Amino acid sequence: MKKVIYTLNIGNYAPDITAYTFPLIRAYAKKIGATFHQITERKFPEWPINYEKMQIHELSKGNDWNIYIDADAIIYPDLFDITEFLPRDTVLHWGHDPANNRWSFDEYFRRDGRNIGSAGWFTVASGWCRDFWAPPEITPAEALAAIHPTNREVNLGCVPGHFIDEYVTSRNIARYGLKFMDIKDLQAKHNIRGAYFWHTYAMPIHEKLLLMREAIETFQLQDYYPNDPYFSTAPRAPVYRPQPQCA
Repeated sequence: MKKVIYTLNIGNYAPDITAYTFPLIRAYAKKIGATFHQITERKFPEWPINYEKMQIHELSKGNDWNIYIDADAIIYPDLFDITEFLPRDTVLHWGHDPANNRWSFDEYFRRDGRNIGSAGWFTVASGWCRDFWAPPEITPAEALAAIHPTNREVNLGCVPGHFIDEYVTSRNIARYGLKFMDIKDLQAKHNIRGAYFWHTYAMPIHEKLLLMREAIETFQLQDYYPNDPYFSTAPRAPVYRPQPQCA
């Protein structure tokens, strides 16, 4: 069975961040028998950079399972193999948002009626559901015109292009009628308890790094970083909790 974990890493994204996240992603990949593939080249320069996640549509041909994890997400290595529980006809996220909070509806959203807004920083989809990452039949300008960040996101400095991938994948869930499930629903269905993720998008990188280190200590994952001087010095002052910004 071929399983691939993808992440977006164009332009050597935030190496101080990925120095913490990639070892954990690799550990999870090894645990579930998956390979780890970093998307490092731009294929769609006419689109905002987050749209490059749509490369998975072609890259995943022939895969049994596809997992996407944002490069700034911490995955606790005890996370169970979701592919053993998720039906092949269903797409899974960590969570989701109301679609009409951010997107102008078109015929696909109206016909679908479920109001699912993709929060795709963590996604699991089988080869049956590759259409989740299918390129749209509309132009970049048309897509951007349909994206409306929430007031909080606007105040944090977020622009429509920041959410281009989530708009396209939300629309694909509706366009192709993909079945959908949250991780919390899957865990409840199979009586699996535990918190396995840490991720925030509304934080500058240098401040996100501080909270990420705190999360690593909370999860007691310091042994994954034996050469990191931060975890070899103690005691330390409490972690500063800054005001969020879009990053």
